[in-house]
Amino acid sequence: MKNILFVCSQNRLRSPTAEQIFADHPAIEVSSAGTNHDAENPLTGELVAWADLIFVMERAHRNKLQRHFRSALNGKRVVVLDIPDDYAFMDPQLIALLRARMARHLPPATAAIAM
Repeated sequence: MKNILFVCSQNRLRSPTAEQIFADHPAIEVSSAGTNHDAENPLTGELVAWADLIFVMERAHRNKLQRHFRSALNGKRVVVLDIPDDYAFMDPQLIALLRARMARHLPPATAAIAM
């Protein structure tokens, strides 16, 4: 089982949507956080250490992550999804975009069932 962390700025719209739509995937555990100090769930070194794979919504999030958590990122892959802050929580267009951008990164759902 892989631990996947979704990161945006405030942890109010994009990353919580990603966490919710992928929460039932049988081959992964998911969480989300925000890079801003006043985020709903602020990003911590512990969350970065927990994650096997980190998905950020924008390059700015990757830059903040690298600046503040460089030692916790040792050997971790960070993927920029290039999803702008233009969507509401659980917006159908955001969900479609997340599913499309995540498709190649997710293990097949059947892989967990076969284990």
